[in-house]
Amino acid sequence: MEYRQLGGSGLKVPVLAFGTATFAGGDNERAWGNTQVNEATRLVDIALEAGVNLFDTADVYSAGRSEEVLGKAIGKRRDQVLISTKATFPSEAGPNGMGSSRHHLLRACEASLRRLGTDYIDLYTLHGFDAITPVEESLRALDDLVRSGKVRYIGCSNFSGWHLMKALAISEKQGLERYIAHQAYYSLVGREYEWELMPLAIDQKVGTVVWSPLAQGRLTGKVRRNQPAPPDSRVKFTSETSQSSNDETLYKTVDAMDAIAAETGKTLSQIALNWLLQRPTVATLVFGARNETQLRENFGAVGWNLTTEQVAKLDAASAVTPIYPYWHQLNFKERNPFPTL
Repeated sequence: MEYRQLGGSGLKVPVLAFGTATFAGGDNERAWGNTQVNEATRLVDIALEAGVNLFDTADVYSAGRSEEVLGKAIGKRRDQVLISTKATFPSEAGPNGMGSSRHHLLRACEASLRRLGTDYIDLYTLHGFDAITPVEESLRALDDLVRSGKVRYIGCSNFSGWHLMKALAISEKQGLERYIAHQAYYSLVGREYEWELMPLAIDQKVGTVVWSPLAQGRLTGKVRRNQPAPPDSRVKFTSETSQSSNDETLYKTVDAMDAIAAETGKTLSQIALNWLLQRPTVATLVFGARNETQLRENFGAVGWNLTTEQVAKLDAASAVTPIYPYWHQLNFKERNPFPTL
C-alpha cells in the first residue's frame, strides 16, 4: 500500500481509505449497506492486512450507529488505525443540534468519541459549510479540541473555494489550527473540483480526501448505454453525484473505460480509482464496500498506473466545458495554468 502526506501536515495516510457509511444501515439505508459488527470486523481485518488503516465515518451515518459498529470492529486495535469522522449536519433534536457552532461541535465530538469507544479522533472534519456561524467561532472550537487532545488534525468537506480560503486566512492570522484536508467529491464524471478547489489545494497545501470516487457506483460498469442499473444497486436509490454530469458524459466515459479494461485486464472500478490517484492534490480515496469481494476488488487499484495515453483518453471522454470564469481563464494559460485542463 502506498502512503501519502496529508496536505502540509506530517501525517501519512494510505491512498485508499475504507468508508464505513455501509456500517449499521437501517431499512432506509439498505441501498448503502447494512454491515453489522461481525462482518464489519472481518472487513476491518482484511483492510488492515492490505495496509488500509484509515477508516472514515460520520456522526450522521445511520444516526451514529456507523461509528458504534466501527468502534466495535476496531476493538483493541486502536493504535493500528486512523479514524476520520465528521460533524455539522443535524445529529440532535432542536435548533442547536446542527451546524458548526461551538455548542454543537463540542457536543458532537464528545458523542462521536463515546460511540467510537476512543479518547481521540485522528481527523475531525466539518461535513459542510455553516454560513450562519462565524468562521472564527468554528475554528476556535476545533482548535480547542486539538489542544485538549481529543482531536489530532482538522479538515473540512464540501466547501467552496472562498469558504476554504477564508478559513485558512483566519487560521493564519489568529494562530489557530489549520485545515490539512478537504474531503471533496471528485470522479471521472464529476470533475468540477479541478476548476478552483484543486488550484487552491496546490497553492495552500491542502490534501484532498475524495468521497464517492466511483460516483455512487455509476463508474463500476453497472450503468451503460441502454442498460439501466440493477434493481438492488445503490445507483437506483442515490443520485446526489449525478448532478455533476449528464448521462451522455457517463456513457462516453464508460465506453473509454471498457476499452482500457480490455487493454489492462483491470476492472472499471480499478481504472476509475487509479485515474484519480494520478491527479494533483489527491491524498486518499474513500471507498465503500458492502462485502469482502468489493473490498478486495478496490485494492486492485494500486500497484500499477494507467499510461499517459490511457489517462488522456479518459480525460477526453469525461471532459466538460467549465462554467464561467474558468472557461475564460483557460484562454490565458500562459499566466493562469490549470493543473489538469
